[in-house]
Amino acid sequence: MNNRPYWITFLLLLAALVLSAANGAVFISPATLLQMLASKLPGVSMHPDWPKAFEVILFQIRLPHTALVALTGAALAASGGAYQGLFRNPLADPYLIGVAAGAGLGAVLAMVLREQGRLTGLYGVPLAAFIGAVLTVGVVYLLAYRHNTETTTTLILAGVAVSSFATALTSYLMLRSQGELRRSMAWLFGGATLNGWEPVVAATPYILLGSGILLTTGHALNVLQFGEEQAGQLGLSVRKAKSLIIFSASLATAAAVAFTGIIGFIGLIIPHVVRILWGPDYRRLLPLSLLGGASALLLADLLARLLLAPQELPVGIITSLAGAPFFLWILWRNRKKI
Repeated sequence: MNNRPYWITFLLLLAALVLSAANGAVFISPATLLQMLASKLPGVSMHPDWPKAFEVILFQIRLPHTALVALTGAALAASGGAYQGLFRNPLADPYLIGVAAGAGLGAVLAMVLREQGRLTGLYGVPLAAFIGAVLTVGVVYLLAYRHNTETTTTLILAGVAVSSFATALTSYLMLRSQGELRRSMAWLFGGATLNGWEPVVAATPYILLGSGILLTTGHALNVLQFGEEQAGQLGLSVRKAKSLIIFSASLATAAAVAFTGIIGFIGLIIPHVVRILWGPDYRRLLPLSLLGGASALLLADLLARLLLAPQELPVGIITSLAGAPFFLWILWRNRKKI
């Protein structure tokens, strides 16, 4: 087995992690950063020759932000790869069956309730976004389920209908609540705005569970490329495999979206790049997409923080500016297949 792709993506991720942690309003050199990290290892005694403020910046602000962004990119890219395999469509992404619309509705509703004094606490908005995303996917799946069978076409159509309904409700709430309009727009554009380790601790179990399950579905996704009927003839429990993929991908995506907002195109671009570079085998594509997604979103987030420094752009703007042309290129490249 050729391990070169794994080494390439892993080293790229390490570089992205260092760049993300080192850069910001205050620059911390990579050498100093590594020394600071080493000083926290058990049994390591090191005299600090860096400003005390560096420790606060690194360990309380930069590292949790970097970790949350990396987890989000990994979850979106792995989910995007799984959905592209499930629907056998290179234009599929993690938001195809309503995750983004449901999360957006939940988040905006929570913001309106907080504005009215009915909701308090750090996790009010993320929890509402997570619940909205999971419920929306559940409704889509129930609508598509009929006579113990569901096709990818009915899933997509149900997703479009439910997403449109949720988006309409979101727009209505935003128009009715002028005080939270700016904050709602910022959340919908995407970006890890919560500070500290608490959001990382809250999101990590769901992202790890969803992504971990996805990594076990590579063989099933390979078999599904022959079509659902032939996959069943080859011994695959199609409905069970599809349910597992949808559950795990939606869980990981919902947890990521809940804490970082809606970040487009990472789940579309990264699996496609991996497929072009290293082939369509989902046993390899999913873990490589996971690593590549974390790296890509870290670099996009770094650009969003530095482009108009000290002001920060929502990272969703950066991913959309890069992703929209790539989407059009995929559409043109596959115009005879789609």
